Amino acid sequence: MGCFAFLKVMMFVFNGIIFVAGAVILGVGIWVKVDSGSILGFIQGIQDAPEGLNQLLNVGYLLIAIGALLLVIGFLGCCGAVRESRCMLLLFFIVVLVVFIAEVAGAVVILVFKPLAEDLISKLGTQAVDSIKKDYGQNPDVTGLWNVTMDTLKCCGFYNSSDFDGSPFHKPDSQYPPQCCQDTTRPCGSADATVTGCFPKFQKLIDENSAVIAGVALGIAALEILAMVFSMTLYCKIGSKIN
Repeated sequence: MGCFAFLKVMMFVFNGIIFVAGAVILGVGIWVKVDSGSILGFIQGIQDAPEGLNQLLNVGYLLIAIGALLLVIGFLGCCGAVRESRCMLLLFFIVVLVVFIAEVAGAVVILVFKPLAEDLISKLGTQAVDSIKKDYGQNPDVTGLWNVTMDTLKCCGFYNSSDFDGSPFHKPDSQYPPQCCQDTTRPCGSADATVTGCFPKFQKLIDENSAVIAGVALGIAALEILAMVFSMTLYCKIGSKIN
């Protein structure tokens, strides 16, 4: 009985955490969809953007779907353990197994299609720079979206300050936006426009935390395997009690 009670408590605690995480992710997904000043808004504002970027606009829906799925998994695990429902536990096991297989397949796809992702980012960079040179300082929507992005990420342009060369903002007196300058309170010339571009900064952030990202991914995989082991063990224990 002690082992059985331990399994029930572990299942409840583990799935309670999953339920809370699902609620958080669901909330973030809803926030992304309603936040007009996000980077998604910037991508929507780019003219003639590559068709592949349309998938990035669905990230809010993706987060909502993931959050909802985690809520369902957490609910099934908690209720299955507390109510000792073999049906819920079996359904929990199947859902987690499907998610695990999908994650493995997704990782393989990302590795196989990495060159395609790099090509997509290159196209995004070209379109983003063209948008800056054409509209920054003239089009209030493009200017506002870039200002929000640069203020949020503390960066300058897509690649660097040279992205603004020839733009409506730069042409009159060869000045760069305050976000590109060491003194962010006013525009400056090229000598003081030394702030890193948004893409290199984001890329550096990913590179510096690649080990953490890999560790988190492996940790999630391990937790999913443990969840399947616990749920199936509890499923069998309940079956033996009934018999």
